[in-house]
Amino acid sequence: MLSLEKISELLGKDSDILLQHESKTISKDLLHLPGPDTIDRIYQPTSRNPQVLRSLGQLFNTGRLARTGYMSVLPVDQGVEHSAGASFAKNPAYFDPENIVKLAIEGGCNAVASTFGVLASVSRRYAHRIPFIVKINHNELLTYPNKADQVMYGTVQEAWNLGAAAVGATIYFGSDNADRQLVEVAQAFELAHELGMATILWCYLRNDAFKKDVDYHLAADLTGQANHLGVTIQADIIKQKLPEVNGGYKALNTGASSYGKLDERIYTELTSANPIDLCRYQVANCYMGRMGLINSGGASQGDADMADAVRTAVINKRAGGVGLISGRKAFQRPMKDGAALLNAIQDVYLNQEVTIA
Repeated sequence: MLSLEKISELLGKDSDILLQHESKTISKDLLHLPGPDTIDRIYQPTSRNPQVLRSLGQLFNTGRLARTGYMSVLPVDQGVEHSAGASFAKNPAYFDPENIVKLAIEGGCNAVASTFGVLASVSRRYAHRIPFIVKINHNELLTYPNKADQVMYGTVQEAWNLGAAAVGATIYFGSDNADRQLVEVAQAFELAHELGMATILWCYLRNDAFKKDVDYHLAADLTGQANHLGVTIQADIIKQKLPEVNGGYKALNTGASSYGKLDERIYTELTSANPIDLCRYQVANCYMGRMGLINSGGASQGDADMADAVRTAVINKRAGGVGLISGRKAFQRPMKDGAALLNAIQDVYLNQEVTIA
């Protein structure tokens, strides 16, 4: 178990900024925070049927974070999203789907998220041992030139048949195809709920116009609104990249064109420059935490991965999020080391000295 001192050491120069920060933006008292009673307190009053509540219970009550209200997920869909060669060249063992599931179990995860093919290939052996999250759509990257579009790779019924506890999907908000994806995913999530599965939405932004002087795909205001659209179609859990900047709406509202709607108080009252406050704005847009926010672990950077993963977990937890979904940092290294990294993430959520800001 990582002590607070070890967590502080891994955070380095950002230790005080992250561990000592007290948020003065959106009060923690307004948030619906994770806890052992998350299912009863947050999801039970909703329109979700008892089968969905049972599936959510599987997700929240498995692994090292069981019954804490927090979640650690291993996602490995990069074989499609980033090409299998690029994803698994560092560790070819993960071309074999069984090793993906083994890593999730060895790493103490709440669930494993992957493709129809990966999970179906080992479903009879493992679906009862760890909750499966089937990613039902992907960006197909063989078309030249590459384009940003999420395409359905199978059906919700197929995910149910292979024993999934949940389905996951991506919408590229801001892309040319966002409207079609929104309709497809909303319909898929409705059917998933009817069949008793939970739903997780990757709320990503994708538009070349968002890349100006900085990358506004990671802006708190834009990602926050993407989250709000995600919970609008009744996603149970939102997956979002950690915000690194702000002011996406302002940057896109140039003199030549108008983009979206904004209120200056987004920047003066509801957020600050502190990473925790930027992330809290994402949580607020998930109905003040009624629908859980899990942040992405990001790409592998080698020796810095452990510190980076712990940093992301601290920000998410202190902002009011429910966990981390970390793939490449874990599977692009030997299984023992990958499991240790996943355990370090979980240690942040298990450490009661890391509190809500």
